[in-house]
Amino acid sequence: MNSKPDNLCMAPWTHTYLSPQTERRLCCASREPAQNFKQYIDTAEGTNEYVPSTLEDWWNGEHIRRIRTQMLNNEVPPECVVCDKKLLNQDVYRDYFNHLFAHKWPEVLDTTTQSGHTSMQPVSWDYRFSNLCNFKCRMCGPMLSSSWETEARKQGKIEPWMEKSVKKSIDSFQKDTVEQEFADAVEEHRVEEIYWVGGEPLMYEQHWRYMQRIIELGDGPGLYARYNTNLSRINYKGIDLYSDILDNIRDWQICASIDGTGSVGEYIRTGLNYKEWLEYFRQGIGHSRNRRMMRIDFTLTTPGLFEVINICKLAKQLDVDILAKVTFAFTPDIAMSPLFLPRNLLESVIDDILPNCDNGTMHNMLTTLLDRPTFEEEYPDQYQQARIVGKKRMDAMDKLRGGMCFADTLDVQTRKWYNEIS
Repeated sequence: MNSKPDNLCMAPWTHTYLSPQTERRLCCASREPAQNFKQYIDTAEGTNEYVPSTLEDWWNGEHIRRIRTQMLNNEVPPECVVCDKKLLNQDVYRDYFNHLFAHKWPEVLDTTTQSGHTSMQPVSWDYRFSNLCNFKCRMCGPMLSSSWETEARKQGKIEPWMEKSVKKSIDSFQKDTVEQEFADAVEEHRVEEIYWVGGEPLMYEQHWRYMQRIIELGDGPGLYARYNTNLSRINYKGIDLYSDILDNIRDWQICASIDGTGSVGEYIRTGLNYKEWLEYFRQGIGHSRNRRMMRIDFTLTTPGLFEVINICKLAKQLDVDILAKVTFAFTPDIAMSPLFLPRNLLESVIDDILPNCDNGTMHNMLTTLLDRPTFEEEYPDQYQQARIVGKKRMDAMDKLRGGMCFADTLDVQTRKWYNEIS
C-alpha cells in the first residue's frame, strides 16, 4: 500500500491530546469511552477512579494501535464520527491534520507495524494544563472552566473529579508528569505544532513560559501555533502576545471566540468585555500577514441564532473569516443548542436569516443545520420532559448570575414558545 486511504487521519501518528482532567484522546473531537471521568462528548461513563496514563503508555497502547490499524484498512473508527458525519462543522479536523502532515505519509508506511505500533513520536500537541478560565460561557461547564467549577462548588454540585483528594492527584500528575512530557518535547526540538486551548490558554503561565523557551531554543521559525481563546488577555508580565511571541514564529492562527455582539455576546460568554475583545482583535490584525491568521470563532447557540447577521457584519467590517460550528449536544435538554427548538420554529428563524446572510460559511452552517434532526425528532420519548429540564437549568443560571435573561436574547415568536414551556 503506497497511497493514503481516504478515511485515514494523520492524527494518530502525529498528535497527542490531553484534557484538563488528564484524559487522553485521539484528539479533542474524538468520541470515546471515558477512561476516568466522562468528558463532554464521550460515549460512555468512566470508572470515576483516577488512574492516569503517561504519554509513553498511551502512544502505542492497544486503543490507539487499533485505531491506526483500522485507518490503514480504510475503515472509520467509531471514535471519528464527529469528523465523518460533520457533527461539529463542515471543515473537519481530519482534513486539517491530513493537510498539515501530508509530507509524513511515507514515514507512516515505514514505521507502522501490522499491529498499529509506530516508532514515530508526536509533534503536534494539545495539552490543556488545567481548566483555568476567567469566563463562564453558558454552553460550557466545570470541566473546561475553573470559573464554572467555582460556581458549581458554591452550589454543592461536586462531580467525582472535583473531590479534594482527586483534584489534588490531578494537579500533581499535571505538574510532575504532563509538564515534563511537554518540556522534554520542547527541549528535544520535537514540537512542530501546538494547539493552545483551555480552559483559557492565555491564562496559563505555561503558555508564556514554553512559547518563550521555544523561541530561545531557535525553534520559532519551524513552529505553527494555533489558539482558541477568549482573547481577554494579550500581555503577561510584560510579554506581549503579538510582538514578543507570534512575530517570532513561522506561522500562527488565532480563533478568537465570540458568539454574539454587544450585550448578547456578553450574556452568552459571562466574563466578556466586548469592547476590549474588539480592541485586542484589531491589534492582532495589525500583526497578521494574511487574513487566515485572525479568525472569528463563532459557536452557534440558540441566542446566537439572532446574532448571525451581526457577526457577519462584524467579519466584513474587520475583513476576516469566520470559523462557524454548532453547540455540541448529545442529550435533548441543552437549551443553548438551536436543535432544542421545534422544527417549525427552527425553520422559520433560519428562513428569516438566510436571505440576509451573505457569509458563505455561516450560510452553509445554517442550511446544514436544517438537515439535522431536532431534539424533538431525535428523542421523541424524552424531548417534552427534557425541554422542562433545560428551561429550568437556564432560568436557574440566569437568576444566579443576574442581568439579561435567556428569553431576552430571543425574537418574539421564539420567546413566546420558550416562556410557555412548563
